[in-house]
Amino acid sequence: MSGERDLRTLLSGMRPELHEGTYVFCTVDAATVPAGTAPVATVLEPEGLTLVLRQEDADAAGLAYDCTAGWITLRIHSALDAVGLTAAFAAELGAHGLSCNVIAGYHHDHLFVAADRAAEAVAVLEGLAARSAQG
Repeated sequence: MSGERDLRTLLSGMRPELHEGTYVFCTVDAATVPAGTAPVATVLEPEGLTLVLRQEDADAAGLAYDCTAGWITLRIHSALDAVGLTAAFAAELGAHGLSCNVIAGYHHDHLFVAADRAAEAVAVLEGLAARSAQG
């Protein structure tokens, strides 16, 4: 099933959903996930394996991290080759002083924003969606 490509449809229908919990980005030297952790995403880079996981999992495993994040999923099924969605929501969040790290899954885009501003980020995205629906 292919995803949506029309930018207006993507923006108006993104339905941002904030996941429970606090998430962190960690890195490990080995290309294997440490026992006792359940990452929501991994990225293998030459410098090591990046893990995105719940803060409590990182703490229990003794993994270091620099900041904490809230995890927002955009519930519209965006096509992997859709143009403009990331730029549009990143610009809107940036206009509100919100940093965002994005991971694209096959079906959805996943945004990681400062944990203490995650609810605000959802409200900003909902506002963008509402304006996009109006034309």
